[in-house]
Amino acid sequence: MSTSAHTRTVISCALLVAALGAGVTACGSHGSPLADEPYDAADQISFSGLPDDGKKADPDKPIEVTAQGDGRITDVTAVDATGRHVAGELAADGSRWHSTAPLAANAHYTVRVSTEDEDGAPGRRTVTFDTSKPKITQRLGVTFGPGSGVFGVGQPITAKLNQEIKDKAQRAVVERALRVDSFPAVIGSWYWVDGKELHYRPREYWPAHASIQVHSNLDGVRISDRLWGGTAKPLKITTGDRIEAVTDASSHQMTVYKNGAVINEIPVTTGKPGFETRNGVKVVLEKQSFVRMRGTTVGIAEGSSDSYDLPVYYATRVTWSGEYVHAAPWSVGSQGSANVSHGCTGMSTSNAEWFFDTIHQGDIVKVVNSNGDPMEPFGNGFGDWNVDWNKWRTGSALAGGTPDAAEPQETPRLQPAAV
Repeated sequence: MSTSAHTRTVISCALLVAALGAGVTACGSHGSPLADEPYDAADQISFSGLPDDGKKADPDKPIEVTAQGDGRITDVTAVDATGRHVAGELAADGSRWHSTAPLAANAHYTVRVSTEDEDGAPGRRTVTFDTSKPKITQRLGVTFGPGSGVFGVGQPITAKLNQEIKDKAQRAVVERALRVDSFPAVIGSWYWVDGKELHYRPREYWPAHASIQVHSNLDGVRISDRLWGGTAKPLKITTGDRIEAVTDASSHQMTVYKNGAVINEIPVTTGKPGFETRNGVKVVLEKQSFVRMRGTTVGIAEGSSDSYDLPVYYATRVTWSGEYVHAAPWSVGSQGSANVSHGCTGMSTSNAEWFFDTIHQGDIVKVVNSNGDPMEPFGNGFGDWNVDWNKWRTGSALAGGTPDAAEPQETPRLQPAAV
């Protein structure tokens, strides 16, 4: 080993394997700290803990770089052949860098280390290595939603996992690999609804006419001793105009906005006492030109005073438990003046047709001044926007930990109770 006065840097890890184990090569002396080209720091780098039998590196082991002597590390980058960077932390004094994210299995990595000696002269060292295949075949699958297409500005992104992840550290590994890119850019975050489902939303609604791309970097990444990341089909969606329908249950009026401007005001009726419409923000789930609505599907006894069995047209669904905005020609006399429905928002047939043609999946439907319960955040549609942003951030495994939230209720897709 050369005894040069330059700083010595140690890369200690079973990850830096056969490509690095050929020995240390001395370099010549270098010039002043102001030299344009960094000196070759090969004679100041030694490797410990490396296999000498030509085997591939174990991806379970972290990368660690340590400076010795009077010099310091100024930068370390580790990236695989697909361009995925390995997260890491560099000590404030430049004495040590270590990876903080797992490596991918069966991958080729390049590690670049930059150093300075005691005189400030820069040194460089680049090493490469391959990681071995995972020893097990169990893979975590991810399915992104809602599917490709054009959606409203309220549409959350969903990621459904094929296996439950409970451990916070494992959730962090998964979440860090799930990427959402928006053009124009927004501030957003994932929220762990439960161990098998995450939702992503911005702090505010998506911008109108935005392009959103979702993909996973989990493939080949170790999550636990028995679980590795698998492949996932990427998702691309765009948003349309910003459409918001705001219903004031006390004034019995719906105001529809397009990109912030009022485009229609519609007299409506909402839920009567005992069947009050939920307050809060809902997201359009689907549109159905015809739905047969029966009271028995929501627990209303057949033959009772509240019983019904009716054909309903131009039905825009906002909850899985059966809340719609729809045509209600039987209640036109009360629309604009009284709440007489069983929980849905009713309007005339012509107004319902206009609303049906104007609204799209992912658009915002908001109810205010109702005596009903608040919209559920999860499990009955998309109530994500009713969660305060600061609270939403606590649902991320990368921001203050994952809360011990209750499992969302599984709500069957019932026929609505609104007539």
